[in-house]
Amino acid sequence: MPEVHLLRIAHGRSGDKGDASNVGIIARHPDIYPFLKEKLTTDVVKDHMKHICKGKVERFELPNLGALNFLLHESLGGGGTVSLKLDAQGKTHASMLLRMKLDVPQELIDKADQTREEEHIS
Repeated sequence: MPEVHLLRIAHGRSGDKGDASNVGIIARHPDIYPFLKEKLTTDVVKDHMKHICKGKVERFELPNLGALNFLLHESLGGGGTVSLKLDAQGKTHASMLLRMKLDVPQELIDKADQTREEEHIS
């Protein structure tokens, strides 16, 4: 299996909820969602974001959207109004998570690439 960045098979959005960063990861193709559900556990996300997230990580599944939403507690230095961090709202946290590398079956990479190609055409 090729090792690729999560960005190759998913896209993401992030923001803030007080002192917690909210990161949504959305599969680029419906067949990719079960793979993400299996591989993107709270432990995996916590390990990848350990330099940012000092608290626990919660995961919420959104199967109708093909998405996972992660709440990274204690990741914003107290929140937007009190934090000294450059990104006190967590807007870049999805980008950080999308840089994670995963071993991904070629079949899923091909489906993601095809979907991305179709999005550029329309």
